[in-house]
Amino acid sequence: MSVQVHKVITGPFQENSYLIFDTETREGVCIDPGDDAPAIIAMINNNDCIPLAIINTHAHLDHIGAVSALQKQWDIPFYLHKDESEVLDTYEETCRLFNITAGEKPAVDFWIEDESLLTFGNLSFTPLFTPGHTPGGTTYIIEDHVFVGDTLFRGSVGRTDLPGGDWTTLEESLLKMMEKIAPEHVLHSGHGPDTTMDVERMENPFLFSLINRVN
Repeated sequence: MSVQVHKVITGPFQENSYLIFDTETREGVCIDPGDDAPAIIAMINNNDCIPLAIINTHAHLDHIGAVSALQKQWDIPFYLHKDESEVLDTYEETCRLFNITAGEKPAVDFWIEDESLLTFGNLSFTPLFTPGHTPGGTTYIIEDHVFVGDTLFRGSVGRTDLPGGDWTTLEESLLKMMEKIAPEHVLHSGHGPDTTMDVERMENPFLFSLINRVN
């Protein structure tokens, strides 16, 4: 199987909304559709893709704003870790905090409870529980692609000063990611460019400091 990953940058927070699909069947999965549903729908249609599901790394407002529109457009289920329920419940409140007009809060069809494989058509994702930025933050691994949400960025890591964030937990998740994720696999972050764990181990000051402290 061959897969392709496409993204469109959406909303005032410049969030990366992803589409990954099987190039043979054209069946795909949307990951973190954050805002600007028409742009995401256009990306899907331009790739002649058939979306089967939506999976989210977490439930902050800049990652869920287009979920409901995609659910309605294709009648597809939305997957989210169960520990994100409180974050999701604060969607409207958080929108007011950032002076952003709230859309429709999405309804979760399936709550992820463990790291069991998620399969949609030919696409199989391994969830990796990586809380810290949020209580239910989840990384998804498929072949040599890793969707890390806001846990890890090129040269930085996720903030923990929002409700539900915890720095110690984030560091534990970063150590877990360095152990579980192959160094050459492509990391697709919630904001900014792609990277690899190999690059981040060498150049990310947060990981560099963490490695030095635990060794």
